[in-house]
Amino acid sequence: QVQLVESGGGLVQAGGSLRLSCAASRGIFTIFRINAMGWYRQAPGKQRELVAMITWGGSTNYADSVKGRFTISGDNAKNTVFLQMNNLKVEDTAVYYCAAGGAPTQINFWGQGTQVTVSS
Repeated sequence: QVQLVESGGGLVQAGGSLRLSCAASRGIFTIFRINAMGWYRQAPGKQRELVAMITWGGSTNYADSVKGRFTISGDNAKNTVFLQMNNLKVEDTAVYYCAAGGAPTQINFWGQGTQVTVSS
């Protein structure tokens, strides 16, 4: 059973920071050929969108709306990725989903989601 366990969501004022973590179950990368891991988000009434993804080679993809504010990093030894979110805006409010797949836009597994709410 593949598991992606997220933590770190919450309520923060605009301009503040949060750090999300996602730990993957052991074996996910070799058994399922997962090459990319990271975060998508979905706001009410909107489609799920890529926020930031990182490959095992270290390549990163960011949504234009978060570039310069969010940073994704990974700890390969612990099968964990982190999303440091700085200078948060009200429009960043969404459920953030950890994602893993063969490529940044080819997602095979999803976490349960964690709520991030940014107040004005």
